[in-house]
Amino acid sequence: MKYWKYYLVALLVIVIDQLSKWAVHRYMPMGMPGEIPVFGDWFKLHYTLNPGMAFGVELPAPYGKVILTLFRLLAVTGISYYIYRLWKQHAPNGLIICIAMILGGAIGNLVDSIFYGIIYDNAPFGAPTPWLHGQVIDMLYVDIYEGILPESWPLVGGSHVSLWPIFNIADAAIFVGVALILIFQNRFYGQHLEEAHPVAADDARAAQARRDAEASEVA
Repeated sequence: MKYWKYYLVALLVIVIDQLSKWAVHRYMPMGMPGEIPVFGDWFKLHYTLNPGMAFGVELPAPYGKVILTLFRLLAVTGISYYIYRLWKQHAPNGLIICIAMILGGAIGNLVDSIFYGIIYDNAPFGAPTPWLHGQVIDMLYVDIYEGILPESWPLVGGSHVSLWPIFNIADAAIFVGVALILIFQNRFYGQHLEEAHPVAADDARAAQARRDAEASEVA
């Protein structure tokens, strides 16, 4: 698979993410009035704005958002190069596709931060400039549990809890990419080691075989 095709995976994530955000902004009222149940009450479409990072975490004003946006820009540059480097090292296709999904999600949210303050006029009140201060559009709400914790619970008793934040397609792509890497890390990185460093891989297998044999003798 040519290396540029992995960037098409990222591009596909970006297009789907941006189209979904445009549709939500264009056709859905914000907040509870525009909420659309999809699967009962546990999965809904709910238009909201996220001014910062995941879970609504924000860096201090007035330049926290600019710092966050520049950091995201550096991150997507590094991930883009990492994809090419993995391809040069003949890394497994599955691993590179997962990294491409993460890249697409990161760029999707970066577009929001850079341009949405201008395109959708959604920069927070008091922002020094709409550029680099756009708020991310979120709409996917998985409501596994929402309610008041029992008063008897220490520290958190009586608190209102929602187990799942509202997120978007870009966030979902990043989550799925990371989750698949964690689930298949032995397959991905084991194969990568074998293809990039066959001698080292053989040594590792031989060492593991010796350990298994020694364990069998002790048993």
